[in-house]
Amino acid sequence: MNEVIEKEEIKIENMIYNVRGMQVMIASDVAKIYNSEVRIINQVVKRNINRFPNNFCFQLTYQEFANLKSQIVISSNDNNNSHGGNRFLPYVFTEHGIIMLSGLLKSNIAAEVNIKVINAFVALRKYVSENLIEQKYINNLVLEHEERMKIIENTFSNFKRKNNHIFFEGQIYDAYSIMLDIINTSKNSITIIDNYIDKNLLDILSKINKRITLITNKYNNEDYNKYKEQYSNIDLIINNKIHDRFIIIDKQTLYHCGASFKDLGKKCFAISKIDDENILTNLLKNL
Repeated sequence: MNEVIEKEEIKIENMIYNVRGMQVMIASDVAKIYNSEVRIINQVVKRNINRFPNNFCFQLTYQEFANLKSQIVISSNDNNNSHGGNRFLPYVFTEHGIIMLSGLLKSNIAAEVNIKVINAFVALRKYVSENLIEQKYINNLVLEHEERMKIIENTFSNFKRKNNHIFFEGQIYDAYSIMLDIINTSKNSITIIDNYIDKNLLDILSKINKRITLITNKYNNEDYNKYKEQYSNIDLIINNKIHDRFIIIDKQTLYHCGASFKDLGKKCFAISKIDDENILTNLLKNL
């Protein structure tokens, strides 16, 4: 038997396959390592069928046989179905089935082969187990990575610009700073609705390289006239139908401001982002 295995460079591990969640060997391969015939192997099983429960030995279905044939080269002894019928579908043996089979075969090499077969099954189980452990370790790393990414995302979310702000008397710089941050988010256009336009607001807008629309009903003619002689980024619209103050960024984002620009930080007020798209749409329609 050693001569057979060494001559053909047979590795029993390469003869073990996974079928129905079990590690098995095909009858033709079992016959080869026992230096026997598939016919004899099948006869032993049929004559001792009570010793071969399904977890020891079972016959492949057509689909299982087709799947194996697509992966490996199966002996013609197990591939001959010229007469049809389930009896030509090969048997497969688990480790326990091969041990049972070896005790029933009249072979001088059965004991020696048993050791090789058992060692092969053990080696394969160890390989699968180690790979499962490695895969589990990798999965745990992925999960840990995802958890860390969530923590990082949540942390960065906490640093995102707040949509709502409240300022108290004396917080003039903070109020102007937030207002400038909002204005600077614009990519194309800015619309400011404020019924009191003065030099303070014009000074801020002179540094903004965007198209700006000012909607107001009260403004200092002298300041605006001087401004438009030098700058051309503002369109002024007179509208006396609006009471509150609003800022519209790129016609997409709407903020409500509780105080005029000229009064930022003088008394308690709030700046709030309005997320309702219908409100923005209706406001733009009525400007």
